[in-house]
Amino acid sequence: MGSEREENPLQPPWLNAPPVEEYPFEESHDLRVGPKLHPALDGLLPYVGLWRGRGKGGFPTIEDFDYAQEIRISHDGRPFLHYESRAWILDEQSKPVRPAGREVGWWRPVLVDGRATDELEALLTTPTGVMELHVGKRTGTQVEFATDAVIRTATAKEVTGGQRLFGIVEGALLYAQEMAAMGHGLTPHLSARLVRVGG
Repeated sequence: MGSEREENPLQPPWLNAPPVEEYPFEESHDLRVGPKLHPALDGLLPYVGLWRGRGKGGFPTIEDFDYAQEIRISHDGRPFLHYESRAWILDEQSKPVRPAGREVGWWRPVLVDGRATDELEALLTTPTGVMELHVGKRTGTQVEFATDAVIRTATAKEVTGGQRLFGIVEGALLYAQEMAAMGHGLTPHLSARLVRVGG
């Protein structure tokens, strides 16, 4: 009689393997702990951290709004940064009203012969069905991105492009975002100031 696998060729060899432990590699937004920052990220080092603050938003198709936001920029020792943002709407008394925009993605320096240039790529995805590919450049502690491509699901709102400007100013993370959507060209959409709360 042959082996069990010969009797059932559809049974993969890992089916009865022992359980896997938790992910064994550390990711950190704190440069004092965890893996060493990849040398290609040295120019983006000021962005690594946990940031929290508030901003103002608007667009021709919606009313202006106040929001709070938390951004975590972390690394795992490889030549890219993990970017995660979540925001929530605030009322006139700065009390939370409801969850707002979320996005996750990656910032990647463009490498030439293994060395980082000042050019950057960013991939960002939202739970509303929009994926954006950004290309940009770092100048000192300023990062500027513009969309190279936007991919949307069939049910997503019509977003066709955008620009984002980030900067570290007096220790705070400031940014402004313009968006082209719903028949409108590039229009100011979000701006915020966040302070470092971790890292």
